[in-house]
Amino acid sequence: MGKLEQIAAIEFEMGRTQKNKATNYHLGRLKGKIAKLRAEILLENSKTTATGEGFDVVRAGHCRVALIGFPSVGKSTFLSHITNTESEAASYEFTTLTCIPGNLMYNNATIQILDLPGIVEGAAQGKGRGREVISVARNSDMVLMMLDAVRADVQIRALTKELRDCGIRMNEALPEISFTKKKDGGIKFNNTVPLTHLDERLVKGILQDYKIHHAEIVVREDATADQFIDIIVGNRKYMPCLFLMNKIDNTHLEECVRLANYPHAVVCSVKKDWNMEFLKERLWDYLNIKRVYTKKKGGAVDLSEPVILRERGGRRPTIRTVCEHIHRDMVAKFKFAKIWGQSSKFNPQPQRVGLGHIICDEDVVEIIART
Repeated sequence: MGKLEQIAAIEFEMGRTQKNKATNYHLGRLKGKIAKLRAEILLENSKTTATGEGFDVVRAGHCRVALIGFPSVGKSTFLSHITNTESEAASYEFTTLTCIPGNLMYNNATIQILDLPGIVEGAAQGKGRGREVISVARNSDMVLMMLDAVRADVQIRALTKELRDCGIRMNEALPEISFTKKKDGGIKFNNTVPLTHLDERLVKGILQDYKIHHAEIVVREDATADQFIDIIVGNRKYMPCLFLMNKIDNTHLEECVRLANYPHAVVCSVKKDWNMEFLKERLWDYLNIKRVYTKKKGGAVDLSEPVILRERGGRRPTIRTVCEHIHRDMVAKFKFAKIWGQSSKFNPQPQRVGLGHIICDEDVVEIIART
């Protein structure tokens, strides 16, 4: 029996198993086995990929957005409209067969948007260049999922499943679980909060499936078995995703309102140029971009070219991040900084801060260095 058949058999068993507290252990073990099999499939696919088969796109700008979706949902038209990049668009499927980059200039930042070939079901196993598409998505800063408003619900479920099978977690936070492998000492399990999904027996069972016999685990939030498996595997990508409901001109008003209230969604019509400016605002918010303007001592603020920084892995940029961006020796020579803006306690007056001070968008910073 192949790995895909094994996964199907396990999913069938999970489907017929009643979900309650008594079956949590059994279901958790089954989820661990599925995750292990999928990881093995992805590893096999990466080894058999021919040299030069993937998309080789030079990273440009301050951040990268992967534009994905099923064929003929309007991705190429959207890229041409929002970036002034010519991407072939037609009324038939699979018009785009490679990755086409375009740059969106917004709020003094350059956002690279990649128009990727349409995904088909089975992309996680490599169908329809799905392997290359998902690889680009994993290496991007966020996903912009374009959907046909008429079939949005079906497409969201299908695409979310494909991306999740490949280890991409959209609009989720990395669980607060400390996992450390040891050379000896067995399994040590501790939790600082009450747990409703995980327990020590289930954790040890999942670790046994991964042949881990010595480890220390500290669970600091009520995590699920799936989240614990993500921590063990270690190669999951947590990233923001914005659902772009296109072609709302083909729907009625009530359906448009329903889609607009969908979590993490923006409704629009690229063809009619409806709601495109609001889309840019939401895209900016999801990328968590921070602009910092610098000034020299006694000089004016340089508003021509801000320092562009992003929140990464939940870590907000600080004065240290600004110094590292300006020059690699700036941290060693740093004395203190003066800051104006939202992050200043005395706004609009400046505040004297250190390297650990967290900055806000459009702050003005003056770095004082040792002579």
